[in-house]
Amino acid sequence: MTTHLIFVYNADSGLYNTLADAAHKVFAPSSYSCNLCQVTYGWFTERRDWRDFIANLGAETEFLHRDQFRRRFPELDIALPAVLHLSDGQPKVCIDAARLNACRELEDLIGLVRERCLT
Repeated sequence: MTTHLIFVYNADSGLYNTLADAAHKVFAPSSYSCNLCQVTYGWFTERRDWRDFIANLGAETEFLHRDQFRRRFPELDIALPAVLHLSDGQPKVCIDAARLNACRELEDLIGLVRERCLT
């Protein structure tokens, strides 16, 4: 059975939101609410090391924004950002917001994914 991970950003989808988030990261990074975005993206593009890690992870991955996640799983009331493991159609948190928000570097997040989501 293939591992299926869902990475959920604490940001909404759409062009306007993307541009607003990029500006927020540049002008007020300490108050930006999505550490998953902060760690995996530069100002505008996904970090190469993160792309390479995901490509070689050996797991099915999915990335959802907050609004997309809430529509798909309205019954789940969890703090975001988060990483979930999807098993038999049921998502279970493998990295909660507190742990994810404690990541300061991309390597911290990669280590957490390996340790908590792939076992």
